[in-house]
Amino acid sequence: MAYITTKDGTRIFYKDWGPRDAQPIMFHHGWPLSADDWDNQLMFFLAEGFRVIAHDRRGHGRSDQTDGGNEMDTYAADVAELVTALDLKSAIHIGHSTGGGEVARYVARAEPGRVAKAVLIDAVPPVMVKKDSNPGGTPIEVFDGFRTALAANRAQFYLDVPSGPFYGFNRPGAKVSEGLIRNWWRQAMMGSVKAGYECIKAFSETDFTEDLKAIDVPVLVIHSEDDQIVPYADAGPLTVKLLKNGSLKTYKDLPHGLCQTHPEIVNPEILVFISGSK
Repeated sequence: MAYITTKDGTRIFYKDWGPRDAQPIMFHHGWPLSADDWDNQLMFFLAEGFRVIAHDRRGHGRSDQTDGGNEMDTYAADVAELVTALDLKSAIHIGHSTGGGEVARYVARAEPGRVAKAVLIDAVPPVMVKKDSNPGGTPIEVFDGFRTALAANRAQFYLDVPSGPFYGFNRPGAKVSEGLIRNWWRQAMMGSVKAGYECIKAFSETDFTEDLKAIDVPVLVIHSEDDQIVPYADAGPLTVKLLKNGSLKTYKDLPHGLCQTHPEIVNPEILVFISGSK
């Protein structure tokens, strides 16, 4: 297994597959998962000739379960160190949910030449929590409930989330995949309970407004109107308005975890964008 060690001594696990001279695509997973959440996309884009990279965020998956650093500045700094170690240039950065926030913060601060394009999928920017400057946001009490449930019995909480709203399995007529539920639970339980708890604040309260404004590269924003985790109206459309070169692809009935439930729809959409046809 491959790791880098960051400046603060944290070991970050990563996968790096494909030709080293091919254009790199780096994938950034959501809370509280790991690089394994991108299995379908890694295989799809590898077959398309790309170099594919995915890492486990600190405190998640196979990376070290650190005491601190479970916030966006450190997450983005870890990405920058991995990018430097692998010497990735003209890379595509794709982030889902919390990983979309990580992408926004990293890309806004990236060294020139490191990033070609970015994709934000049902991502948390601009900011999730409801406040005076974000009246349409999700009330803090919702995230407090997440923290309470996680601290009390995360094993059950980590079954409830994928069994219901994450994949839309609570919708009438939904085709439930027991495999997806179990794989979500497996990934989540690999990580640190402390990191999972603290990351809730990171993904819900971090304001990415200035990051989005600072990004110069083309960005594809994908968001579903039926997202029950990151509500559409307070995310995708607002994100595109803040970007200098952003485009929005909206789906009507797909769930938050659309990359896993409907890869046959999402993967080609991303391929068209990163291949320069859009």
